[in-house]
Amino acid sequence: MQVDQERLRRDIERNGQFGAIDVEEGHGRTVLTGSDADRRAREYFVSRLTDAGLSVSVDAVGNIVGRWTPEGADPDAAPVAAGSHLDSVPEGGIFDGPLGVYAALEAVRTLQASDADLRRPVEVVSFTEEEGARFSFGLLGSSVATGVRTAEEALSLTDDEGRTLEKHLQNVGFAGDDEIRAGDWSAWAELHVEQGTTLESAGTQVGVVDAITGITNCRVEVDGEADHAGATPMYERSDAFTTASEFVVDFRRAAEDVVTSISPTAVGTVGRCDVTPNARNIVPGHVELHMDIRDVEYESMNVLADRARQSLSRLERDAPVRTEFDRYRDQQPSQMADRCVEAAVGAAEACGIVPQKMHSAAMHDTANVSSVTDTVLLFAPSRNGLSHNPLEWTDWDDCAAATDVLATTLARLAS
Repeated sequence: MQVDQERLRRDIERNGQFGAIDVEEGHGRTVLTGSDADRRAREYFVSRLTDAGLSVSVDAVGNIVGRWTPEGADPDAAPVAAGSHLDSVPEGGIFDGPLGVYAALEAVRTLQASDADLRRPVEVVSFTEEEGARFSFGLLGSSVATGVRTAEEALSLTDDEGRTLEKHLQNVGFAGDDEIRAGDWSAWAELHVEQGTTLESAGTQVGVVDAITGITNCRVEVDGEADHAGATPMYERSDAFTTASEFVVDFRRAAEDVVTSISPTAVGTVGRCDVTPNARNIVPGHVELHMDIRDVEYESMNVLADRARQSLSRLERDAPVRTEFDRYRDQQPSQMADRCVEAAVGAAEACGIVPQKMHSAAMHDTANVSSVTDTVLLFAPSRNGLSHNPLEWTDWDDCAAATDVLATTLARLAS
């Protein structure tokens, strides 16, 4: 099978026009759920599905599915599905998400033109709000399709201006009434840009992911006492920021220790710091930190969170401050199904590509889907590892090669 690279390119470039932003270099776009750019992207996608002869369903949270039943296939058999998302982060690139959506559609068009003997329907999927740029933590549409949260819970979520997801979807005309359940799929495959340099360094066009990182997010609060920066002696200060700074250094050392002693793929980041009153001439009275812990081994994530708690306990004993720790998000690592990984590896080899077996350090909708059916995640190379950036780039030859592998994977899973 050979996909049509130019057709795939036209779809991705056309999608990149929706929410396009002016940049000095690269190709940027901003597509937030419920925006006019989101509406246009959705409408174009639906038109491309119908042009390819797929029937279209839209559920309550705006997930879109196109279904193709090959001649000779059992229409009641559990389908094989593939796709990704069309939304973006603010000032993102054109490949993150749309490559997976339009690669899935191109794979179906390629299968339609082939002599593959398929026994199952094939579905092409675009999930709502994967990035979390407007609502929640992301992976929103797939969380509903997999039963992690109800449609009612998702629809009641509000953005920074107090408008609900339900209102946004009604405004763009994609508040559907169909039901989309990922647990009904026989298997799921997603193609995504890598967002790293592993494939580029290895010189290969396709990665086959066997595990997706888990994520733990924690909030740390340090309470001291705001006071005059000039009139308060050093020995009388209850400086929340000094203690918070010591915690950040402790946490970095703990992460490095975990990498050495438990899991080389673990990472820990303190990525947000809010200081109050945040004035040059006031001793800081309060600091709020937010942390991100990730790994494909859940044990190391727990160890890092425990080390953070231990650090705070020690700092509280050594300084006149009070601390609080809240582990407010905890998504465990996801394992891909052996049969799907084997199908993807075999598909790559059939396409003349030696795939790179690897894990994903970023979250994808596949992490949710893996909880209800068999899954595999494929990667295409990212130039210089850039993503969420107008300079994000994947060469068109690599897009086509990875789509060839996706099409062959779907053929194997649907046979």
